[in-house]
Formats: sequence, structure tokens, C-alpha cells
Amino acid sequence: MSSINPTELDLNEETVVKINRVAKVVAGGRRFRFSAIVAIGDGQGHVGLGHGKANEVISAISKSKENAKKSMFRVPIINGTIPHKIVGKFGAAKVMLKPASPGTGIIAGGAVRALIEQVGITDILTKRYGSSNVNNIVRAVEEALRSLHDPVSVANRRGITIGEVFN
Repeated sequence: MSSINPTELDLNEETVVKINRVAKVVAGGRRFRFSAIVAIGDGQGHVGLGHGKANEVISAISKSKENAKKSMFRVPIINGTIPHKIVGKFGAAKVMLKPASPGTGIIAGGAVRALIEQVGITDILTKRYGSSNVNNIVRAVEEALRSLHDPVSVANRRGITIGEVFN
């Protein structure tokens, strides 16, 4: 899979999935830092996910945005939905993504919705199982989206027609 150059894409405004305040207890009190998870995409099937930590919220968001640009990948989209059902797993978090008919909309919770909207998927059904840890949920969705297969590439690889892939 080739690397995607984020400068060539017309990226949307980033979506901040989660901001977490982290306290480090030192002599004389607590030191606070912030960690941020950001999803960035172009709404045309390209998406990236980033994580950053800094002393200020804005710095953490900008760091995670830069990391997200470095981790961009392509997601196959067919008629506004995904090609097939898939379950992504990361740690104790499991996320099921299921294609939906046009007009269904995005049926998803906060962390999953942020990533799906950035990809540009308009109709999808999702369900989270196991952990409610936002870090792990987002990573599970990323893992699921990365492992989706385009029917055309599957047909070419198997040496069959696209119609035979669905049978």
C-alpha cells in the first residue's frame, strides 16, 4: 500500500475525538498535561488518525493533527457505504461496521462517528462491544477500515468477475 501525501488532498477541518487531562503529581502539587486524539480526512475515502500530548490543549491538538496527516490511509467506499461487514479489534475493544442502504445515515456513537464522518461514509451501522476506552475504540475502527477490501481488487486477485465476488 503506497503512502498518501496529505498535501495533495483537500482535507476537511479536523475532528477532535477526545481531549484528556493527565495529572502528574510532583513535590509541590500536580502538573497537568493534555493528550488529544484527532481524526482528519477529505470526505472522499482518505482518513488519518493522530495522537498528541502537550502542556496546552491547542498544542496537543496540533501535534495530533500532524500525526494524523502522517498516518493517512485509503478506505474503499461503494455508494456511500463500506463494501462488506467487518469487525475491528484492538485490546478489549471490538467495533462492528456493517454496510447500510442509502438513506440510513451514520448509526454510530461519538468516537466511531468522528472517524466515519471524516472518511466520507454516509450510510453505515456500527456497534461497539467490550471496552469503552476511546483510544482503543478509535484504534479498533482504524483497524477495521484498514482491512476492508475493494470488490474490484478482490476480483482481480482471484481472477474472477466482480459479479462472482458477491456470490
